[in-house]
Amino acid sequence: MLKTINLQKKYPDFSLDASIEVKAGRIVGLIGQNGAGKSTIFKAILGLIAIDCGEVELLGKEAGKITPQDKESLGVVLSNSGFSEYLTLKGIMPILKSIYPRFDESFFKEQAKKFGLPCDKKIKDFSAGMKSKLKVLVAISHNAKLLILDEPTVGLDVIARDDLLELLREFMEEDEERAVLISSHIASDLEPLCDELYLMDRGKIILHEDTDVLLSDYGLLKINEEQYQKLDKIYLLSKKKENYGYSCLTNEKQYYLDNYPKIVIEKGSIDGIVTAMIRGEKQ
Repeated sequence: MLKTINLQKKYPDFSLDASIEVKAGRIVGLIGQNGAGKSTIFKAILGLIAIDCGEVELLGKEAGKITPQDKESLGVVLSNSGFSEYLTLKGIMPILKSIYPRFDESFFKEQAKKFGLPCDKKIKDFSAGMKSKLKVLVAISHNAKLLILDEPTVGLDVIARDDLLELLREFMEEDEERAVLISSHIASDLEPLCDELYLMDRGKIILHEDTDVLLSDYGLLKINEEQYQKLDKIYLLSKKKENYGYSCLTNEKQYYLDNYPKIVIEKGSIDGIVTAMIRGEKQ
């Protein structure tokens, strides 16, 4: 559905070099701090910026060769995109009909009602959560095959975020050939949704793993100096000096549970793994 191969873009103070892949039937998360390069990848994929090197494939074609008809299969949310805030949902629907031949007006109205989006209220009077849900609803209301969502959960409270994630789950359940690429700088936002995660730091992918594997096989070893010196470090990904000694990230938690029963091993969380990979010293 989507693939970037050695996608490169250089700026005076930033350099992007990233390869990612989104297969049909998968929800893929792109996690990184603000400024890590997530939005740059999205803009490059969509042809909004010129790339210096690399390849982009969309819907099985080179990105430069997709047709206007192909683009109807894309649903896009960018952080700075949206309709005029003086429009209402009633005013938006004719616009969507004219842009997307497959726009499903009844679905749009049904979902708008379900998620508390009033048809007669101007967008400028919507809450941040309502605006975010509207962006995603627009992206999925024309039978898109691939969603590309840049930080759709930013600024949302817990309830609004759960509503939005549920909307995406339902979108995927309706067609196993659909796919989603979604970014966030908050790892825990994507943990319950994504099948796999890419972690970005300073323009590069530093980790790619299935979410289930991250949660089952990864762990943090909490050890003192003596334990660290005696430790087999073959399966350590990073270490971070702490007051008590070291916090070490491993992708083979069971190995250390079996061979070092006296050390403290915390179950991996997405937030903990992200922090360890970015803040820790690579092994």
